[in-house]
Amino acid sequence: MPFNDKISRVFSFKISPKVKGEDILIAELSELGFYAFEQRKKDIKAYIYEEKWKQSLFFEVSLLSNPEFKITYESKLIAPINWNQNWEKNFKPIKVNETCGVRAKFHEPLNLKYEIIITPKMSFGTGHHETTAMMLSYLLEVDLKDLRVLDVGSGTGILAILSEKRGAKLVDAIDIDFKCIENIQENSILNNCKFINSHFKNVSQINGVKYDLIIANINKNVIIGDILKFSNLLSVEGQLIISGFFLEDFDDVNNEASSYNLHVVSKKEKNKWLSVHYIKK
Repeated sequence: MPFNDKISRVFSFKISPKVKGEDILIAELSELGFYAFEQRKKDIKAYIYEEKWKQSLFFEVSLLSNPEFKITYESKLIAPINWNQNWEKNFKPIKVNETCGVRAKFHEPLNLKYEIIITPKMSFGTGHHETTAMMLSYLLEVDLKDLRVLDVGSGTGILAILSEKRGAKLVDAIDIDFKCIENIQENSILNNCKFINSHFKNVSQINGVKYDLIIANINKNVIIGDILKFSNLLSVEGQLIISGFFLEDFDDVNNEASSYNLHVVSKKEKNKWLSVHYIKK
């Protein structure tokens, strides 16, 4: 997100329990026009353009009235922010499984087998979050040679990029945020990708095609709502790798998945976040 001259309102939320609450809050606020988030040790900052802010937006945030969470917040107006400069200052390279690295253009090469260069801007998927790291780890383990892959909720395109680097012959990367589509295209060029197609659409709009692998790092409710469509889009023996939900949510997700011929191959868990690998039979 480049520099612009719009005034923003920044909210500082303190949530307990913190781990689960923050991610649910980000998901809800993202749908209401909040364009950036900073997860800090003691709080989470959420940004919205002042011209789009109105108090009634919070009536749509179910977490604020959920008795399982204690939430306090305050807000203030701030001057325009140069977001490119901001993320460049804070973005650090990462390594996954000692064979894959994620960095920005201004970082020194990591000299790993798979190196992904991204300009994350405000899209989700830098590898720092537990769910993205687990998804990357799975993509390093699964044989992707000549597979047709669908990346649902692609964000920065980081999973699509690794899929191509590991041999996928076609990758359709979809998202419902235009900024993410632009980011996917930019990052695909940065990584010299030739087989990634980015589309502004959701999974329900895809028809007449079968995939060997579907990857989806999205939230629990969206996964449950789309699981039948995932199954229908998979070829026989096709694979589904998902994340974006907690260990305690597994039964809800798996009950739905098993209803549509999806069988668990393995699971990964990191800081109570879960990623699951399924196969269609």
